[in-house]
Amino acid sequence: VTALSAPPARPAAVLWDMDGTLIDSEPYWVAAETELVTSWGGTWTYEDGLQLVGNGLETSALILQSRGVGLSVDDIDFVTCSHLHGDHVGWNTRLENGRWVPTFPNARYLFSKKEYHYWSEIHQKTPLDQITDSVLPIIEANRAELVSSDHALNDHIRLSPTPGHTPDHFAVCAGKGSDAAVFTGDLIHSPIQARYPELVMRVDTDRDQAVRTRRGFLERYCDTDTLCCTMHFPSPSVGHLKRWGNGFRLEYAKS
Repeated sequence: VTALSAPPARPAAVLWDMDGTLIDSEPYWVAAETELVTSWGGTWTYEDGLQLVGNGLETSALILQSRGVGLSVDDIDFVTCSHLHGDHVGWNTRLENGRWVPTFPNARYLFSKKEYHYWSEIHQKTPLDQITDSVLPIIEANRAELVSSDHALNDHIRLSPTPGHTPDHFAVCAGKGSDAAVFTGDLIHSPIQARYPELVMRVDTDRDQAVRTRRGFLERYCDTDTLCCTMHFPSPSVGHLKRWGNGFRLEYAKS
């Protein structure tokens, strides 16, 4: 945690160790993978699930298929990218014969149109690896849909504008008629930002807007039945938002 400009003893920017967060979150994902394999009539232990850690999607798919789970990259219909930072687009593509191609060949990839144009302009001046290997190949393969950040895929899945971390970041809401679950993307990175929504990330493109977005999101879903699915919280990373003084906390779901 790094203090930039804030009252004494209160940090103004939250930094996270992405690898550490990933490791902390693995038990929750392994539990989901165990349930997936079991539902297909297979057997799967925690140690089996650890085989997937650190592997690419194709390798993971082959491991699952060896246990009778027929789900493959060809079965994916849509991919939503909350924003275009490297850690949120990195599995969009795979390297095949020296070329980056869509990992999910039959899927439509949803990018915010505004977000895409923002990063494209930067990329033209200073090339960005994630745009080169994980975004432009999707555009060139005609698998991208450039949409507004309030786009609805259908009656069950819709996007919700949550700008600030990036210019047109969006969250993803699931549920017919109401938000049964919401996937935060990077509008919030750490539980401390729930307690103190004014804490910012050093890479936020608009820190003031990010704070307004975060507080508005937390207020909207506080004390509701909506399951809040975070991207960078430690395990378990999903739960329900509750008020905590002038801030909030995530009451973790029980597995």
